[in-house]
Amino acid sequence: MSVSFENKATNRGVITFTISQETIKPALDASFNKVKKEINVPGFRKGHMPRTVFNQKFGEEVLYEDALNRVLPAAYEAAVAELGLDVVAQPKIDVTSMEKGQDWTITAEVVTKPEVKLGDYKNLAVSVETSKEVTAEEVDAKVERERNNLAELVVKEEAAVEGDTVVIDFVGSVDGVEFDGGKGDNFSLELGSGQFIPGFEDQLVGSKAGETVNVNVTFPEDYQATDLAGKDALFVTTVHEVKTKEVPALDDELAKDLDDEVETLDELKAKYRKELETAKEIAFDDAVEAAALELAVENAEIVELPEEMIEAETHRAMNEFMGNMQRQGISPDMYFQLTGTSQDDLHNQYAAEADKRVRTNLVIEAIAKAEGFDVSEEDVEKEINDLATEYNMEVAQVRQLLSTDMLKHDISMKKAVEVITSSASVK
Repeated sequence: MSVSFENKATNRGVITFTISQETIKPALDASFNKVKKEINVPGFRKGHMPRTVFNQKFGEEVLYEDALNRVLPAAYEAAVAELGLDVVAQPKIDVTSMEKGQDWTITAEVVTKPEVKLGDYKNLAVSVETSKEVTAEEVDAKVERERNNLAELVVKEEAAVEGDTVVIDFVGSVDGVEFDGGKGDNFSLELGSGQFIPGFEDQLVGSKAGETVNVNVTFPEDYQATDLAGKDALFVTTVHEVKTKEVPALDDELAKDLDDEVETLDELKAKYRKELETAKEIAFDDAVEAAALELAVENAEIVELPEEMIEAETHRAMNEFMGNMQRQGISPDMYFQLTGTSQDDLHNQYAAEADKRVRTNLVIEAIAKAEGFDVSEEDVEKEINDLATEYNMEVAQVRQLLSTDMLKHDISMKKAVEVITSSASVK
């Protein structure tokens, strides 16, 4: 294989490489064996046409595209490896020549990982606003949250107030015409929760069971359904029930209901205090890590960050988020409908932070390289077992999903972060 690289711009260039006849011939054979099974030629049983007859009748060149698809991925990867390039986006492939009996010549326009010039990343002085102290008010607030989780909804005769739940039927219309998605039956709506468009819930405050309320609202200008955006709508709303929350008394019985390991409210508060202290310790450490990483990135210089890396990170984060939603039973369409947002809104949301995430990862990788970490087999085994425990998976599943190289990369990244944060001091 002949390989060369021509630099075209910062972090961009063209790889030119050849694919030898030694590689091409087996691929052509495989392509022929595939296509001959589908061809009917008089005088030959299907699938038994000789290669010479095929070449005379159709020309060997008709096999080139399929053969190229077979050999190109490995040839491209070999060219990148030989040049020692770190490619960060899908290449733009072009065929320069595919002469019969000659080596094929291919070009690939590539984007390469930018150079990182590290600044100070050890012994950084950072300031954080997170406190480790747990106050009595915070303990009481946790007790109150847990107490409210035991609240029961009880039907009441009085008018609804904010915080109550109303069970309603509703039919929405614009200019007297009902619209898709504007109807609901026996829907439970907590007033003040912000589930519905602005103004809807406010107009049900003061309503009673058995009443019909004409709710007049205006859809936001940026509403997901563009045919409704900015339009006035009427929702004829029938209130079936008004329910209010009844919370249990704040006493020792409540404490035992919330935690079977305690006997009194004071014991529960002491336990919650320890839990909050642990959580604040973790939050403090996370804040120090974030501040130290941010400063290390600020101290580094990255030579022209390719837009392709930012876009790839944006889509990675979006896919991860949507994957989490689907595991909770929420499809993309359902998510966008519930939130009144769109695919573009989600893209913009993640694109805003993608630049920072890419820069941070590049700096951490550069630090890992500069430190020259030695990742042992014991490190890899521990990482596999930790991941299996964290995600409740079998160890064999983790091994199948993640290659040793991927695991070693992640371990090196963690070690680099540890170098930054362990030496940082808090102002």
